[in-house]
Order: sequence, then structure tokens, then C-alpha cells
Amino acid sequence: MALLAMGIIVSCTHEPIPEPPSGGGGGGGTGSNKICFESDVLPLFQSNCAKPGCHDAITHEEGYVLDSYTNITKRGIIPGKATSSELYKVLFKSGDDRMPPPPHPALTRAQSDAIGQWINEGALNTTNCGTNCDTAIFSYSAGVNPILQNNCVGCHNATTQNGGVNLATYANVKPYADNGKLYGSVAHVSGFKPMPNASTKLSDCQIRVIEKWAKAGAPNN
Repeated sequence: MALLAMGIIVSCTHEPIPEPPSGGGGGGGTGSNKICFESDVLPLFQSNCAKPGCHDAITHEEGYVLDSYTNITKRGIIPGKATSSELYKVLFKSGDDRMPPPPHPALTRAQSDAIGQWINEGALNTTNCGTNCDTAIFSYSAGVNPILQNNCVGCHNATTQNGGVNLATYANVKPYADNGKLYGSVAHVSGFKPMPNASTKLSDCQIRVIEKWAKAGAPNN
């Protein structure tokens, strides 16, 4: 009986929710390690959560709408306490309890850390605080891919492919860079569908990074 009880206890044990870093070079402004809500956190919620059938204003699954600062902080966020905040804890759950749920890809650890650090810093509505974007860095790996991962891949991945578009890997992105659709969409050029859809437009710096990379031949560098 004792062994059975021990087995039940072990089987019910869950991995602890990881504590996010206290600082890690977020976009809180020049020389700041703080996370900027507008540039570092909001795009993650808009791309991965505020989608049709999930947590947009129409569906509002389980009462959550995750498309703006006001809506994101209405519930599930305890400022200063990431590991007690439901919107942080669900990032590390398994199965259908994880957000985003399978088969959608989970957030990367760096993306989860950004959300957790923002909550621990008070879950503030920090805007116009600058980013780490640098137009001199326009390689695919260091410049373009991080922009796409944070702002686009939540909707345009191998599973979702909104509009039939997958931007999860270089091989998938390259054709859209070559035919001009990638730059045309993010720059909101007339004749192209503006992207990201129904969320914050990329910064001028981010758009310029994508433009420079595409004009350089969109190399896998």
C-alpha cells in the first residue's frame, strides 16, 4: 500500500514552472535589459494566440482575448509574479493544455522567457522604447529569421499555413523573398496583403532589414 501511494505521488508530480531570467537584452531601450511590451511581447501574443478559433475578439476561447495590452492584462497575469500567472504557466504545460496547443508549435524558450520577464518586471505597457534592431545586421539567421519567428511564424508555420504560406524555415521563406511578396506585405506596399494581419506593423528598421536581405539575394547566411 505504501509503494502504491508513493507511485501515485510520483505520477502526479509536475515539472516546476521555470523562473524567467531577470534580464536578457530585451528591447527596453538603448542600454536596457528590460523587456518592451510593444516590440517584444505583443507580437508573440498576436501571432501565436490572437487567431481565429483561439483568442481573437470573435472566438475569445475560455474568455481570453489576447490582441492588445488591455485585453492581455485583464486576466491570467499577476504583475511581478510570472510563475503564478496562468498565461505564463500554460506555455509549459503538455498536451492540449499547452498554449499554443498542438499541433501548433510551442513558443521557444527565449520567447517564453520574454513573456515571463515582462510579467516579473510589472507587466507594464511599455511602448516606443526602442528595439535591438540594427539595419547593419541583415543576414537571415541574425536579422530576418528572428523577426519572422516573433511576428509571423505563429500564423505561417508548417501546421497552420494561413493563406497557404509557411515561413518557418529558410527554404520556405526564400521564394517569397525572391518574388517580392515578403517585403511587399510587411512594407504594406499597394497590391500586397498587409502583414502581420490585424496586428502591429513591423518597425521601419525591421522592414528595412528584410528589404536589404532580399535585395542582397536572400542568402541563407
